[in-house]
Amino acid sequence: MGNNMNSLVQQVRELEDMVINCSRCGMCQSVCPLFEQTGREADVSRGKLSLLTGLMEKVFTDPDGVDERLNRCLLCGSCASNCPSGVNVLEIFIRARAILVDYKGLPAAKKVIFRSLLSKPGTFDALLSVANKFQGLFAKADKNHQGTSCARFISPLLDDRHFKLLAPVPLHNQLSTLAEKSAHLPTTAPRVLFYTGCLVDKIFPSIGHAVVKALTHHGARVVIPKGQGCCGIPALASGDRDTFDTLVDHHLELMRTQKFDVMITACATCTSTIKKLWPALSPQEGSKAAALKDLAAKTMDINQYLVDHLAPELKDAQSEAGGERVTYHDPCHLKKSLGVASQPRALVKAAGKELVEMAGSDKCCGMGGSFNLYHYDLSSAIGGLKQESIHATGCTTLSAGCPACMMQISDMLAKAGSSIKVKHPVELYADRLG
Repeated sequence: MGNNMNSLVQQVRELEDMVINCSRCGMCQSVCPLFEQTGREADVSRGKLSLLTGLMEKVFTDPDGVDERLNRCLLCGSCASNCPSGVNVLEIFIRARAILVDYKGLPAAKKVIFRSLLSKPGTFDALLSVANKFQGLFAKADKNHQGTSCARFISPLLDDRHFKLLAPVPLHNQLSTLAEKSAHLPTTAPRVLFYTGCLVDKIFPSIGHAVVKALTHHGARVVIPKGQGCCGIPALASGDRDTFDTLVDHHLELMRTQKFDVMITACATCTSTIKKLWPALSPQEGSKAAALKDLAAKTMDINQYLVDHLAPELKDAQSEAGGERVTYHDPCHLKKSLGVASQPRALVKAAGKELVEMAGSDKCCGMGGSFNLYHYDLSSAIGGLKQESIHATGCTTLSAGCPACMMQISDMLAKAGSSIKVKHPVELYADRLG
């Protein structure tokens, strides 16, 4: 216990060194989607950072209260991107959640989900394969244009939600077919490793097919290793550093056996996690640190890679008047964390669509991963504002470069009875390629 407490004290000291840069200026208030809904100082970054000053004492006196306040956060990064002092708010909150888990322990249900399932990609895939066969018993199809479903029975988790079901065949079971698509290309072609991520693999395999089609069309050889798993952000957001570290190590070893020039993802959250959090929350020296730094440098969003590197002529694509009207939502982890905003729009235009901008395109959609599970009322309220902005454009399709955002927006549009479709930019572009 003594060693654990010494480690906890050291972690708290490091965290408080990071917090000290906050000047309490309140700029985060103006951009926080949660504060916009509640008006509570405790819900904005400044309030949470104030809470973390003297964290050690508060952990002992009110650990549950600290935990509850820290978890009322979307981890969208709006505050960090707007912070004049450059405070790395996301990393601070994630480290604080891990400290609390070190002190309190991980709840039993999360321990099973994260450490017995999520940390073991093969086991996780097998479980979802079984769940796939029985999901129809608990869900029924909505009669809407989003392809969502709703619960057959009253459920505290699914009640009132319009959600996407698991795909009939996950992407990882289609790898042999996908590998053939670029096998004819010369060995000198750029080798692109496709990190699929959970949602593309298990819910949106159509995005995966579009990625392979677009890359192959522009002369890239696509490498999709077997045995990929989660990037670790669900566990990390819950304070489970053990599962996060296990998944990072798993993928480092998997990628070590592959030959590739660049690694792309079609998920904003996966890209941000791999580029920013994998290196930041791992050892800062040694071979692992060097490997993570190298992998982060090679990792890129699919929109950015296509437009900036593989097919730069796409930058000059013009929106086609009279074509299908598409509006674009900026995922928080893509624009605010990685600065990728013009490239998805260029891809939409290259797809032959008329791009119409919505008001507040970079405002959070309200998903926030587990925030959506624990605070669905707030998540829906934030998402409702996004739905209104989308409808105001008169578009026929909403495009977003993040599968999680796509799920949230599909839910909001389905509730509104909307006929607006939801597509990833690379899907729109791949359709144009025929």
